[in-house]
Amino acid sequence: MRILPIIGVGFAMGFFIFAVFVARAQTVDPALVGERKAALEKELAGYEVQIDAFRQQIDAKRLEAASFERDIAILNAEIKKAQLAIKARTIAIEQLSDTIGEKSDFVDELLVKIDREKKSLAELLRRVEELDRTSFAEAFFSRESIAGFFKELDHYDTVQAAVHTSFLEIRKTRVATEEEIDTLETRKSEEIELRALQTLEKKRVEEKESEKKKILAVTKGVEAEYQKLLKSREKDAALIRSQLFLLRGSPDIPFEKAVEYANAAFKATGVRPAFLLGVIAEESNLGANVGTGNWNIDMADRRCASQRTAFQEITAELGFDPNLMPVSKKAWYGYCGGAMGPAQFMPTTWKLYKNLIAKHTGHNPPNPWEALDAFVASALLLKDNGAAEGTYAAERRAALRYLAGANWQKRSYAFYGDDVMALAAKYQDQMNIILAGQ
Repeated sequence: MRILPIIGVGFAMGFFIFAVFVARAQTVDPALVGERKAALEKELAGYEVQIDAFRQQIDAKRLEAASFERDIAILNAEIKKAQLAIKARTIAIEQLSDTIGEKSDFVDELLVKIDREKKSLAELLRRVEELDRTSFAEAFFSRESIAGFFKELDHYDTVQAAVHTSFLEIRKTRVATEEEIDTLETRKSEEIELRALQTLEKKRVEEKESEKKKILAVTKGVEAEYQKLLKSREKDAALIRSQLFLLRGSPDIPFEKAVEYANAAFKATGVRPAFLLGVIAEESNLGANVGTGNWNIDMADRRCASQRTAFQEITAELGFDPNLMPVSKKAWYGYCGGAMGPAQFMPTTWKLYKNLIAKHTGHNPPNPWEALDAFVASALLLKDNGAAEGTYAAERRAALRYLAGANWQKRSYAFYGDDVMALAAKYQDQMNIILAGQ
């Protein structure tokens, strides 16, 4: 029973396999990888500076009186900013792809390490079983000397200790592997969402280009003609009232009804109605483009257990079949989908605000898919995020927090704040036209 040499060979073979794999995985020069990352970061930083400059230009132009020159300048700046955002997001996707590749390699290394440890453990357990089958008397009398017998006992203790160590190593490596796989899945989800948003951004560029062409076609670049166009739009108060306001996960409502709900939410929270409409419209727009989900799929991750429970409780209280209720898909900034209705509240957050919503709407229990409840819920959360201050900066920051919580400062999400504020300006103009026509 020559145990130690066999153990040594087992570990040596495992180490050899691992070393060969690592050598293969690291064939790319780390210096070149570092240079690529640095170049991408520099290029991305340059785009972000330009995007900020266009954002400031747009904000400044919006303060000027409406004119052909101003509105064309705003459209041009919005188009260029969106085009730069597309380039910046392309770089972000490249960076994610690189990270995904690195994480995939590391996960493969960990899996090989687990396999190596399992083989070593199997060999150790085989030797333990062999020793256990040998009786004390057989072991004693088969040895040529007492010293040889006690040496074998030492070897047996060594095997048992090695078995324990191997178990611990497998457990530790398995935990590390699961964590890396979770990170990898999150990165992949983020990349998928960024690509979807890239498509959305391109569509918005096309819409802005189309709007610009229409203005130029109607006015021929003449200020007087443009002012006539603005005046004709102001006569459409009745049309504005009746146009549909799109809601996510709920039936669309007339714009006038949306304004009524936004005003009710304003009385309860102090959040500007046009800004609230901008947030809900942006949520609905994202929902239409990115898609909708199902609770069984988009809250399936083990870390979503509390969201699943809350969702079941909410739907049960309302008498709804959870399988039929639309929710958001899993987003790139978290593990769980499941956001509900026009306000896109996560189930646990809805439960936190449930009593406040009921207090202001009179609906008990409140319904995430009911427009008035959703408007009030959205306003309550925006108020808690600082929107009631009423300044441009406070509202934009509140919108970003509404989207991404603690991650609101990430550059990838800046488009959301810009979109909300642009929509808020549009809705404020429409509300002003309605008020002027009364």
